Amino acid sequence: MKKISEFIWPLIGLAAVVVSGYFLYQELKTTSLAAIWAAILAIPPHRILLAALSTLVAYSALAWYDRIALLHLGIRHISWLFVSLCSFTTYALSHNIGASVFSGALVRYRAYTAKGLTAAQVAVLVALCSFTFFLGTVLLGGFTLVVDPHLLSRLEGRLPGFLTDPKIALIVGIGMLAFVGLYVIGSILHLRPLHIRSFKLEYPRPGIMGRQLLAAPLELLGAAGIIYFALPEAMNPGFIPVLAIFLASFSVALASHAPGGLGVFEIVFITAMHITDEAQKDAIIAAVIIFRIFYFWIPALISVVVVVVFERSRLAAAIDSAARGPTVAVVPDPPVVAPGLDPHELERELKQKAI
Repeated sequence: MKKISEFIWPLIGLAAVVVSGYFLYQELKTTSLAAIWAAILAIPPHRILLAALSTLVAYSALAWYDRIALLHLGIRHISWLFVSLCSFTTYALSHNIGASVFSGALVRYRAYTAKGLTAAQVAVLVALCSFTFFLGTVLLGGFTLVVDPHLLSRLEGRLPGFLTDPKIALIVGIGMLAFVGLYVIGSILHLRPLHIRSFKLEYPRPGIMGRQLLAAPLELLGAAGIIYFALPEAMNPGFIPVLAIFLASFSVALASHAPGGLGVFEIVFITAMHITDEAQKDAIIAAVIIFRIFYFWIPALISVVVVVVFERSRLAAAIDSAARGPTVAVVPDPPVVAPGLDPHELERELKQKAI
């Protein structure tokens, strides 16, 4: 019997799409498609190229997430090419379908079990990748608020008043950086796990922690770079404000459980950019569309091809294995610890939902 949560979260995501879609419609009802198309064509080719390169940086860093998790598990026999394709397909599909843990976990389960990993190992990998992203968001979010505490004032009227106060924003930023500092110290000193209600923070080896602190910000910087380069220079507030607005928009979109954050990301980003005229609105919408194309839609189309090729190769391998007799790759037992998520719960979910 399915859990109630399996029905609730999709309903929440659908509600988020409907509500954000309504507000987005109110924001854009005076905007013409011709004006948006003109704004897209007005983006210089070299900035489109830089946005494309930023996409490569973001997805390369996402592939590094998986590699880091495999190193944590002590698994080194899987090639970089396979890891990169698995990671790319996982994130391309989960970004568009919905960014829940399990939408990506099932793709990884299908791919990595073909390489001999167990459900427990895939569960730890998923947990570590999820926490790596969370760590990068906290690190960059804290950095942007400390550098410019006035950033949250862009969402005045949309957030509780105390959060848009620069002093409070500075304190929040320092607290976020302190959390990352605690994680670093805990890893270096091999401290015991930190329990905060149902949240359990495990400290990986310093080498793993160091890689996380490089990979996670790199992915987010690449993703924010797409929309930064797509904005016209005349109204571009600078990379730090764009990064902060992107982090806020992307985080709200993820929390909404809306498929691809559709509508949610757009309304938060457009609101925070402080539009003063229709020309600015057109340019911002054009930049958001470029972001959607590069970060969501093109990777999704490519990932479908990758999945089809992979499944065909698995079918061929299964036929060959039936003729020759099965072989199983030998992999070490997993360290069944991962920060932020319970790998045992993930393992149970993966076994129940395995494709």
